[in-house]
This record gives sequence, C-alpha cells and structure tokens, in this order.
Amino acid sequence: MENITKHPILEIPDKKNIEFKFHGKPLYGFEGMVISSALFLNKIKIFGHHVKDDSPQGLFCANGQCSQCNVIANGVPVKACMTPLTEGMMIERCNGLPELPSEDVRVEVRDINIINTDVLVIGGGPAGLSATKVLGESNIDVILVDDKSKLGGKLVLQTHKFFGSQKDVYAGTRGIEIGKILGDVVSNLKSVKIWVNSIAIAIFSDGLVGIIKDMDKYVLINPKYLLIAAGAREKMLVFPGNTLPGVYGAGAFQTLVNRDLIKAAENVFIIGGGNVGLIAGYHAIQAGINVVGLVEALSQCGGYKVHEDKLRRLGVPIYTNHTVISANGQDKLESITIGKLTDSWDIEPGSEKTFACDTLLIAVGLDPVDEFYHKAQQFNINVWIAGDAQEIAEASAAMFTGKIEALKILKEIGVPNSENLEELEDLANLMKAKPPDPVQTEVIGKEEGIFPLFHCNQEIPCNPCTSVCPQEQIKTVDDLITQLPYFIDDQDCIGCGKCVAVCPGLAITLIDYRKDKESPVVTFPLELTSEKFEVGRTVMVVSNDRNLGEFEVTRARFLKEFPKTQLVSVKLPSEIAKTAVGIKLMQSGYTEAMNLYQQPYTDDDIIVCRCERVSVGEIRKWIRNGVHDFNELKALTKTGMGACGGKTCTSLINRIFREEGITQENIIPGTKRPLFVEVPMGVFAGIKTKKGGK
Repeated sequence: MENITKHPILEIPDKKNIEFKFHGKPLYGFEGMVISSALFLNKIKIFGHHVKDDSPQGLFCANGQCSQCNVIANGVPVKACMTPLTEGMMIERCNGLPELPSEDVRVEVRDINIINTDVLVIGGGPAGLSATKVLGESNIDVILVDDKSKLGGKLVLQTHKFFGSQKDVYAGTRGIEIGKILGDVVSNLKSVKIWVNSIAIAIFSDGLVGIIKDMDKYVLINPKYLLIAAGAREKMLVFPGNTLPGVYGAGAFQTLVNRDLIKAAENVFIIGGGNVGLIAGYHAIQAGINVVGLVEALSQCGGYKVHEDKLRRLGVPIYTNHTVISANGQDKLESITIGKLTDSWDIEPGSEKTFACDTLLIAVGLDPVDEFYHKAQQFNINVWIAGDAQEIAEASAAMFTGKIEALKILKEIGVPNSENLEELEDLANLMKAKPPDPVQTEVIGKEEGIFPLFHCNQEIPCNPCTSVCPQEQIKTVDDLITQLPYFIDDQDCIGCGKCVAVCPGLAITLIDYRKDKESPVVTFPLELTSEKFEVGRTVMVVSNDRNLGEFEVTRARFLKEFPKTQLVSVKLPSEIAKTAVGIKLMQSGYTEAMNLYQQPYTDDDIIVCRCERVSVGEIRKWIRNGVHDFNELKALTKTGMGACGGKTCTSLINRIFREEGITQENIIPGTKRPLFVEVPMGVFAGIKTKKGGK
C-alpha cells in the first residue's frame, strides 16, 4: 500500500485497518479515511468513465465541488473524496450514468427546522476562525459552518512555518499548528456553535441560508448578519490531456499527502511558480516524492524567493518562460510536454521537452469562492466577506481580514471595541502585497566569533527571527516587518540557533569562527527527515545554485521550541561558508527530457467543461456565431450544467471570449442558482442516510 510511514513534520498515527471490496476484490484502507484516499492507497486512480465519451475519470478537486471522483458505494453513487470508508463497503467504478434503485418506497417527510442566530460564518479557515474568535469573545451568538471534519481550512494541509508577524498571525508556527490553536480557541467560546461536516448550499431571497448539517440533515438558518469566509478554489488550464487521471490541483495533492498521508505519486511535475506551486513541490519532497520539474510562464517565479530557493537547492529544475503543451497518456497521465514561450506568448519551435511523470499539479492561481456574498447582496442581506473569498492572499492576510470584518459587524450591532480598524487594514494590506523583486544583498565581511547570516533577499512581511532572539540582536531595517533582517553586533551572539530554527524560509544559517577561522562550523536548518543525524555522517552541502561538496556532520540537535526543525552543523572551508545555505538529501531523478513529443492537437480535442466534456472548439464555434451569453452557451452545449455548476469552466470560457476579441462588458454572465453543490434528494425530505450507503 502507498501510505506514508515516515514524515519529517507530521506524526504518523496508528490507525485501524478497514477491509472493503473494489469490484469484488478485498482491499484495505484505514479508519477515518475517505474512499478516494483508500483507492489511491491501493494504487487505483481511475474511478469511472464518462457517459458521453467513456473518458477515464479520476480525482480532481478533492473538495466535494465536482463529481470527477464519483464511485458506486453499496449500490449508491457517492463522491469518493467526501465519503468516509466503512468496514465491508462494496465499491465499484461509476461507469456512465448510475442506475436508479429498482424499487422505491414511500417515505415520511419531516418539516425543516429554522434556526435563528446573530451571525452565521460560512467557512472555518483562517478568516472564519479569526472572525468567530472576535465575535465570540464579545458574547455574540455565532454559528460557524465548515464542510470539513476539522476546523482550519487549508491550514490543516500546511506543514511549513508561516510568514508575517509572530505577534499578530503566529509567524514561525506551522499552518497545521495555527489551525489547531484557532480551532481550540473558538471551540471554547460559549456563544459559538461549531458545525463541521456541514455545507452551505444556498442563500435564498427571504434571508434564509440552507445548510446540510452533518452531511445528512437539511436545516435553514436565519442570521441577522452573515460573514462569507469560504476561501478560494483552484484555477485550471486548458491544454490537451487536462482531464486525464493524474492531472489535478496542488490543493488536492496536499489533501492526499498531508491530511491523509498517502504517497499519491512517484514522479510529479508542477505548473505554476507561485507560492502554492513552490510549497506543493517542497511538500512532495518531504513525503518522499520525486519532483521532476516546475514550469512558470513568466520570466521569474511569482512566489516568495525563499520558497523557490528551497526547491532549487534540492535539485528541482525550474523552467521559467515555459508552459505546458500537453499531458500525455491513454487512460492516465504518463508524461508531460512543455515548451518555451516567445515574447508574443507562442511556443518557440524546437523548444518542446517531454518528461515522464505520473502526476501533474496545476498551481496557476486561485479564484475567490464569493458566490454566496454576491447572492446575499442581491437579496439585501447584511453580509460581509473576508479571507480569500474577499481577495486572494496569504493566510496571514486572511486572519487580519477575518478580524477586521468581525469588528465591522460588532460596530453594526452596536458593540463597542477599542481596536484601531485603520491600523489593522494597513497591516492586512501589507500581508496582501505582492512580493517585490529580490534585491542584491552584501555578504558580511566579519570572520570572527559566532553570528547568524541571513540569506533572504526579498522584502516580504516576516519577522519571527526578531522575536525569538533572547538577546534582541536581530532587527529589521527601521523596525518594519517588510524590511530585511540584520544582526546587531553589540554583544556576543550566544549561538542558541533559535533564529535558524524559526525562519519560515529556512534562510538563516549560523556561522561559528571561534575555534577555526579557516574552517568555521556552519549550522543549517533541515526539515527533510525526522531522524537525528549522527556525528560523522557525510552530507551534501549546497548553495542556492549549486552543490558545494560533501562534508561531515559535527553536531545535530532539535530545539525544544522547534522540535521538527533539525539543526545540523558542518565544518566548511571559509571560502564557501557564507554561500552555503542548506543540506540536500534527495536527488531529483527524472530531469532529463525523453526523446518523445506528442503531436499538436486541435481545439476539438481540448476539454474546457470537464463535467459535460465540452471542447474548446465547440465553445469557440458558438462564440463566432454571435453567442455572447453564458446562459445561451449552457443551453446549446450543456457547459456549466455539470456537477461543479460552472465553477471550473467559467473562467476558462471567459478567456476564450477574450481570445475571440469579446470584451467583458459585452459578455452576459450566467445566472447563478441554488444549489451550490449536488445534494441527495432525500435530504430535503428529511430522510437520514447511512454513512456511505443507502
């Protein structure tokens, strides 16, 4: 089975084995696991075949927002990514349209409960939790709704340490820990009710909000005030092979790897050099998965430079000014072809390269999940919006916007508070700001004593190193959170290593010249193994752009405050001591291009609406015939009528409109109607279903 048994950051819990059958074959999963992860665990990645063209279907969103992962469980079609595995479950692929039950029986219909509350918060991620904390601490009645089993949103997938301010947003703390901290706080607030495993499905004109509570009971909530903190969804790209099993978003990958501890791939390729793609690559390496490469269409990666540097020094090839040409394979992904972009955004002839891989992660940005906000505005409901639903940014910004919008609600209610909203909004804007270009930093000339060396060269909001120094010898320029750190040499550094361990970018080393100026001891942070290195072990020391050589470990330790970051000390020649930034354990093994190139495809081969299998060519044909209305396109082609309700294809079709010269003001958007996700009919009748079955 392909489960992760060792991880440098995550604890591997003992879980009970659960037996199930897939097409009659006995297999095993683990208690608490959803069906999709159990199938991945057993190397099953094709979950069914589409009714229209028999194309293979596999995991896509891992978030319950589509039906790509539909399977038949105990005779009932279910979403594999949302349905818990149960003992003895009978699972089959969903090939074509599932059959209706052969018999139907009369059922007793119950009335739907209407529940009143002061505030309904939709979304239990960093924004929703921060908002709920503020409201609950003022004794406001709040219902917090989240569709996952655990609060935290995407924080529960983030094993890396966070940037920002340690005081305000827990900088230097891992996302998984921040999620738990915030979740524990709101869980202990007496005026707050928490509904996990519950999903908002509609906002109605009478001000009521429909919720599927515990995934099987329909209730209506009547809030006086509504806060939308539903986060964001991943954008997709249009290219040949984009619907093959093995092609999915970075968030789905992190769900498999970091939440469910599944080794979801052997060789992964990443499209997109923003923070999401760069971090996903690092998470893959931590899970023992080979990262074949990463492409970024722009001339430089858009994510934080320290994230990019971590991948580069571990041997991951990063191809800027490149894009994906095609994903190749029959029933599943087998390889990817990329090409270099010209100044006019065309593929440079002869630049094509094909790489073998079994997984392609799409990390090309996020779209806000803001449909509920706009619908509430349409119905004149008192509504606010926070986090990525408001504006795509880092989780640290989401914590600020959640707090800010909650304070606005308190003001509307008439509850006084002493917070300075203007100051908070300035801090939120700092966290939201796009990272500037890296700057050239000077190498410190000092070669005596012991001191930290800072390898960060991008002015991003981050200051945990200034907070942990016990002697307060680390400052940022003008004490601004967006300025680079420096060491104050007014007293001897004690060499505690806390600054090295806390840095989210793993961009601080500690250089000790005290015993030997010609061969100082350099201490590096390492988060690639949980096993403590033995003294005398040989390791590869690297700079940000090359291997510097193999050297012996002189000391290895874990600090009590930072138990998952190992501090590894190595004696190095003085000429490379200041350029050395890390240790490499894993060699990327599939960096050479194959002698293979997929022939060009036509628009008719490229799927834009994956739910209904509608091609780019078909959409383009109707646009050229004068159709500028999404509703008309839907009627003509069925695009947007599938399980995801147009969440994936709408932005892609907007791009086709632009390519055809149609401006946004001349496009009539589609009408948004309930429901937000697919819901079993019996839920509205008040019928409870058994988990994973009838």
